[in-house]
Amino acid sequence: MIFNSSFLSEFTTTERYEFLQLCHRRKYKENEYIYYQNDPGTGMYFIEEGSVRLEVVNDLDDPETGQVTYDLQAPNVFGSLSIGYDLRRMSSAKCLTDCMLLGFFKPDFETLKKRHPQIAVKFLEAISSLAMKQLEITMRKLCETADTKTAFAIQFQTHYQDEQEVDNS
Repeated sequence: MIFNSSFLSEFTTTERYEFLQLCHRRKYKENEYIYYQNDPGTGMYFIEEGSVRLEVVNDLDDPETGQVTYDLQAPNVFGSLSIGYDLRRMSSAKCLTDCMLLGFFKPDFETLKKRHPQIAVKFLEAISSLAMKQLEITMRKLCETADTKTAFAIQFQTHYQDEQEVDNS
């Protein structure tokens, strides 16, 4: 099932095999949380069996207001940006059913880079492609919600703010 994941679509069968050798099979019970919103992102997960709900809460002190959910099944992947980027979780991940997941974590990526640098590069390309698609969609939606000027102002302010923080270090 995991071999059919769109995330691994650019990998050869051998590359998928080598990558999956570094994954950790984990069982979760129905209603068990895999991680919580705002936790440090430490890894990604492939759903092998079961269903997972990603929950986004606007106000963590009052979870009933403004909650958005996304339900995922095999062979979906979630949490992948946490490998390539130092991000906090934007959602909580909760098992809707008993689940079998394959976890791939930051130390696994370090091992992949040492053992199979070419596969590590393909993996980073897949993450970068996903991040760029998400950015593009987010920018389009922001342009619809606000306006193009505001959307690009936010994007460029963020970019230049990051550069200034580096320059001031």
